[in-house]
Amino acid sequence: MRPSLAKTVTPREVWAWAMYDFANSGYTTVVITTIFNAYFVSVVASNQPWATFAWTAALAVSYAAIMFTAPLIGAYADAYAAKKKLLALTTVGCVFFTALLALAGPGSLWFAIFLIVLSNFFYGSGENLVAAFLPELARGHALGRVSGWGWSLGYVGGLVSLGACLAYVTWAQEQGQQTEDFVPVTMLITATLFAISSLPVFLFLKERAVPQPPLQGLNLIQESFARLGKTIRHARNYRDLRRFLICTVFYQAGVQAVITLAAIYAQQAMHFTTRQTIMLIFAVNITAAIGAFLFGHLQDRIGHIPLIALTLAGWIAVVILAWGAQDAGMFWAAANLAGICMGASQSAGRALVGLLSPATRRAEFFGLWGLAVKLSSILGPLTYGLVSWISQGDHRLAILITGSYFVAGLAILAGVNVRRGRRAALRSKF
Repeated sequence: MRPSLAKTVTPREVWAWAMYDFANSGYTTVVITTIFNAYFVSVVASNQPWATFAWTAALAVSYAAIMFTAPLIGAYADAYAAKKKLLALTTVGCVFFTALLALAGPGSLWFAIFLIVLSNFFYGSGENLVAAFLPELARGHALGRVSGWGWSLGYVGGLVSLGACLAYVTWAQEQGQQTEDFVPVTMLITATLFAISSLPVFLFLKERAVPQPPLQGLNLIQESFARLGKTIRHARNYRDLRRFLICTVFYQAGVQAVITLAAIYAQQAMHFTTRQTIMLIFAVNITAAIGAFLFGHLQDRIGHIPLIALTLAGWIAVVILAWGAQDAGMFWAAANLAGICMGASQSAGRALVGLLSPATRRAEFFGLWGLAVKLSSILGPLTYGLVSWISQGDHRLAILITGSYFVAGLAILAGVNVRRGRRAALRSKF
């Protein structure tokens, strides 16, 4: 491990950093991907024709808020070396509002939407901040593998949270409990595991950034806007990073649609039960952990662009398989291929942003990456939700149209030059 790490960085720090991926993955796995999304559609929204669209719209609101604030939060974190402090704030926020989701049930539509918007906002903001530590921990040639370590451990964390919830759901169903009885408890389980698992990052990870000289005559908000404006004005010097961020918007739109709507597709198109859906996502997390770990090492060997292109080709195959699946076996094959591609594509994207970012603006540039990912999180799920609503619940058509985002991302990726982008980052003077 040590040859992959930057000077003064200890393996314990990398483990602590990766443990945050372990911690926060429970939120996406249980709340966004598997249990609460399907519960929202079937119970909170009473399976209304607009239910799937309402779920994607709620997420879109939270992602829009992250898009607006992420670059500003990143600028502030860079200026005041405050990544760790802000990460603590976002962690508390996500844990608190996730726990409150236990109160959501039939007839509480707007309350559930309010909690989803806030919990997902704090989750997404924290995701950007923890990613900004990556270039401080890993050497340039090892960003892919170190990112893969964290992302693969994150899927293990998702498995732990989902496994704990599955054990409780199985017990509750044996006791004759209904969905509205046991799903709220899974929210408490998820929040508790998130809180406990996030502790190592605050105990062992160091904040290595150095506060930058303040801009005279400006308050904190004005200074964040001023620093962000300077970055935008210098954006022409980072054309490969800019192009990759545009590519990210497109291919992540497809990824986010799958993450957000996998359980809904399984239940509505394939007629899976809640328990079958949990088992499916459980297996997908295993393949995603394997994909993130193995492809992280492969990324450093064959290059960032070829690896991402390979995963996007895999995503296109996933969409075709899911669209054409008529039995559970074919859908399981599509889901596990999605797991491999999901772990690889997301870990690889984070590593490439770290490689193309100037050392003094890492949190800010990862804020721009977060902006791109959150924009995609609006486009992909909303596209799926709108198509399913307009087509009177045709989820197969929705997944097929959403898959076009992977094709667009692959086309844009072809114009990214990693060497040129890395030179631009190293020459940065601001």
